[in-house]
Amino acid sequence: MNIPKELKYTKEHEWARISGNRVTVGITDFAQSQLGDIVYVELPAAGTIVNKGKSFSVVESVKAVSDIYAPVTGVVVDANQVLSDAPEHINKDPYGQGWIGVIEMKSEAELEGMLDADAYGHVAAEGGH
Repeated sequence: MNIPKELKYTKEHEWARISGNRVTVGITDFAQSQLGDIVYVELPAAGTIVNKGKSFSVVESVKAVSDIYAPVTGVVVDANQVLSDAPEHINKDPYGQGWIGVIEMKSEAELEGMLDADAYGHVAAEGGH
């Protein structure tokens, strides 16, 4: 299971790459493997205000429909439009071309509750909870 050390994680299997006050968000390798083949992604619209812990995107696979939760509160400043035509990038490259959106966060303090790679590895190893 691929869990990059430089990222932060949520217990709901989102990853976050922090760059200044911007947070790029996607789903983890574990999450995409549990979902199976991704067939559709409902992308967040730029300008949308999102709240930490609330759904800001939806991923559909051959097995299930899953909400993707914002790891921070802020404003969506970008969405990965490539996924509209090629949602399989989430399966092939969840930490690269499979990113979902970028949020300009309101408060860095919200990052404190996120998991590091080791802690997330324990969550995933326990079956995802």
